[in-house]
Order: sequence, then C-alpha cells, then structure tokens
Amino acid sequence: MGAKLPQIKTTPRWGVPPWAVDFHSEQQPPPQETDFAVVGGGFTGLAAAAWLRHLEPKKRVTLFEASRIGACSSGHTGGMALSETAAGDLPGLGDVLAGFSNILRDLQVDCDLTLPGALEIGRSGVQPNSPIVWNDCGTLGVTREVPGGTIDPGKMLDGLAHAATQRGALVLENSPVENLSVEESIVLQIHGSLVRTRCVLLATNAESLELTGLAGLAEPKFTLAVATGPLSREQISSLGLSSGKPFYTVDLPYLWGRMLHDDRVIFGSGLVHLDDWRELLTLDVAEGQAAELLANLKLHPSLRNARMSHRWGGPILIADKWQPVFRRHAEHRDVIVLGAYSGHGVAQSVYLGTWAAEAMLGRRELPDWNLPD
Repeated sequence: MGAKLPQIKTTPRWGVPPWAVDFHSEQQPPPQETDFAVVGGGFTGLAAAAWLRHLEPKKRVTLFEASRIGACSSGHTGGMALSETAAGDLPGLGDVLAGFSNILRDLQVDCDLTLPGALEIGRSGVQPNSPIVWNDCGTLGVTREVPGGTIDPGKMLDGLAHAATQRGALVLENSPVENLSVEESIVLQIHGSLVRTRCVLLATNAESLELTGLAGLAEPKFTLAVATGPLSREQISSLGLSSGKPFYTVDLPYLWGRMLHDDRVIFGSGLVHLDDWRELLTLDVAEGQAAELLANLKLHPSLRNARMSHRWGGPILIADKWQPVFRRHAEHRDVIVLGAYSGHGVAQSVYLGTWAAEAMLGRRELPDWNLPD
C-alpha cells in the first residue's frame, strides 16, 4: 500500500477532558514478526488486542500506537454508550450494549458503566411530560427514550490496555506505523524497523485515511465539549437531568450531554469541518472556529453563573450514510479497516473491535454493510 502514518502526539491544544489515562507501556523495540498487528491504541484497537489473546493466548499480538494510549478520539470522547450506530440498527449488528457489557465483564474492565437509558431530544414530536424543556431556536424536549448510558473513558482505556497486556499482548506506544506494504506477507515499518505479520487491523479512525484507504470516502470532523463544576440539585432538576440519563439531539443544531460524578454535567456541541485529517496536527481549541463554537455555546439559564471546569475537543470520522466502516482493505483481504463511528463509538468500538478479532482468527465473517471495495 505504501501509505504513511504521521505521528499524532497528545496535545494540550485539544484541551483537557475531565478524566485521565494512567496506562504507560514499557519502552521496547518492535518485534521482527507477530501473528496479528493492531494499529491504533484507542477503544477499538485495545479491545481487539485483548480479545485476540483472550481467545488465542498462544498467538503473538502486537499493538502499535503512534503516540500514547487514548491520545486521539477515545481519550477525548464524551463517554456516552449507545445501542445503535449513527445510521440506526444495521442488519446483523446484534445487541451492542449487551455484548459490550459482556466483553467488559469477561476482560474484567471496570469503567463505571451505567445503562439507565438515553434521551433523544428534538424540536418536534416532544413528549407531553418531557423532563427536558429548553428553548433555543424552538422548544427542545424529549422525543423518545432509547437504550444507553455512560462510561468513564479514562478508566475504560486503562482497563482495556491492562487487559491486553496482562493476557500477553505487546502494546507499544510512541510507535507510529511509517509504512505498510504487501509483499509475500504484510510488512509494517516502525521507527525504520520492519515487522512481518499475517493479519492487520487498522483502527486509526480519523487519522491517516490514506493508510486505511478511506481518503475521499470518509470525512474527519472535530467535536467540542465543556464540563461544569458541581451543580446544585435545583440546577440539575431545572435542566431536566435528575434521572442521570444522557441525551442527544436528533436534529440540528446538534447538542449532547451527560451527568458526570460529583453532580457535574458535560455538554457537547458543534463540529469543526476539516478539509484534511492532517489539520488535527495543529488544531487548537483556543483558536479559530473551535474557539468560536465554544464561545458561542449557549447554555441553559440555570448555568449562567456555573463554573466551566474543562473545555476540550476530539476527532470523529463520518462515512457514507453515517455507517461505520468495517471492511477488508481494497488491496489486501488480511488487512481489516474499522472505524467511522460518527460519534456513536463508545460501545460500538469495543463490540466491533472484538468482532474484528474473531474475523482475524477466521471465526467470524465481517458484516455486509461495509463500504464497497
């Protein structure tokens, strides 16, 4: 393929979310050979690496992360777990939340998972007794309740990384894939060293669309969020969030949110449009369109004097019809591409990451809702 993956580093330019990732891998050179290679140290890649060793503890599994675990999308998400893709319940998808919960249990990952349900809110079809009644360019209220909940992204990243390493997967941070080529076998180049493998999962999401073959087929975006300081019970009640259920709009302008521990709330809104994913390398939430969107975020009157403790953003990837990409690479069937969750990736990434692991082992077929080769 010959595609190169520039290194994306953890940067304060994206802001700092209200959770931390404590995992650090031991510095060591890449192996000359590995049975399975996973590229990308977010939820998808970590779940796949852990699951490969969970199912086949004698197989060599190596995960390559260009920067640090959770440096990109997974570490900058809002932590909302939803049951369907952004395109809805695709054929053969199955019960995402049940599968997600079972995987976390089997891998012994504690990430504060709660599944009280989620609220879809909109400006038409609002339920008569909606707990949320807000006004912006119309009355916003609950249109229906769907399965869903929340996790702590930092804890899930730590838990998945430890699950992978404890089962014997080699997790290498600061190990960007500089080149991926197909000869008699698949060869990755890391820091000038060549690594041969029989199968690769590319789980880089919005980063390096040339590597995954998705350049021109999927659009990278950058979404924004803020977290409040502790709120009073009266403020939470006036917001309509006393149930603790996360919410998201089903129309525009887009808005989502969730409760956080210590009676804090996260709100997310707005997308920064990117012409090229490399703009993520220099994007700064304190400048340009990102700063404007954060400054213009109009919050509920009860939050007028609330302290904002965190402001941050993170990349997402949107593909055709908002469907996740789960397919074999056009140039080699033993290279699998998984990503483009369109903001619905918290539960899906783990659920589909383990599905990808099973496909790499020849135990399961990929779904038929992929982008065409």
